[in-house]
Amino acid sequence: MRYVLPPLVAWAIAQITKLILASVKERRLDLRVLAQTGGMPSSHAAIVSGLTTAVGRIDGLRSATFAIALILSFVVMYDAQGVRRAAGRQAAVLNRLVEDVFAMRGIQEYRVRELLGHTPVEVLVGAALGVGVGLLPF
Repeated sequence: MRYVLPPLVAWAIAQITKLILASVKERRLDLRVLAQTGGMPSSHAAIVSGLTTAVGRIDGLRSATFAIALILSFVVMYDAQGVRRAAGRQAAVLNRLVEDVFAMRGIQEYRVRELLGHTPVEVLVGAALGVGVGLLPF
């Protein structure tokens, strides 16, 4: 439980923070943000950095488990702000293209989901949250 609790707490705090920020912005409670990707802070970054920090605190920074968790964190955070964000930008372009083509023909088509990834700041804040929670003695 010592390894599982910090990342789960970091994830929960990130999700609650995301819900509060989105609800304030929209001026209404928007529970849909809990099921969506993207947004401030990154819960992906929070959960993996919470795990990595907890493993480093418990097993030590020279342990194999810390090295594995650290590499996993880098991959997840890179994907969250890099690859998935680029896919979201491509989806936005595709949606505009589809709208133009189908508007000419009078056909309705479903939109591709655009908000897929995080900005670097969202990932950084999520990672800082995870590190902070991971340092707490559970």
